[in-house]
Amino acid sequence: MEKQNESVRDRLLARLPQPENLGGYREETAFLLAKHEKALFWEKVPAVLILCIGVVMYFLAFSTWYVKLLPGDGHINLLFGSLYCMIVGSAVEVRYRIYRSKVDLLKEVKQLQLQVLELQASLRKNGGQSL
Repeated sequence: MEKQNESVRDRLLARLPQPENLGGYREETAFLLAKHEKALFWEKVPAVLILCIGVVMYFLAFSTWYVKLLPGDGHINLLFGSLYCMIVGSAVEVRYRIYRSKVDLLKEVKQLQLQVLELQASLRKNGGQSL
């Protein structure tokens, strides 16, 4: 069992960049996280817009002055349109929340990687050892 843990540890450490590139890796990580934050903003905008359109359609379907302008059962069409917008908006919101959790997890992993790299660099600097 100990042998297996050691091989997993070695494989994980082999995937990390070398401590000599710590500054470059830190900049690359900051750029990657900023890119994901910008993408998250543009994932949130459609969800909010679609949900707002659905709410407006819902209230228009029951407002007395707008019902008089609609021919026949036009307010029923507005209700179904509102329901459709709410369902689509909720699906887009769920997609946004999943993406947000992935970005949060990525941020935690990158912070942990940076800490490991800093520890490796300090160990090599002080004692000439590696993890």
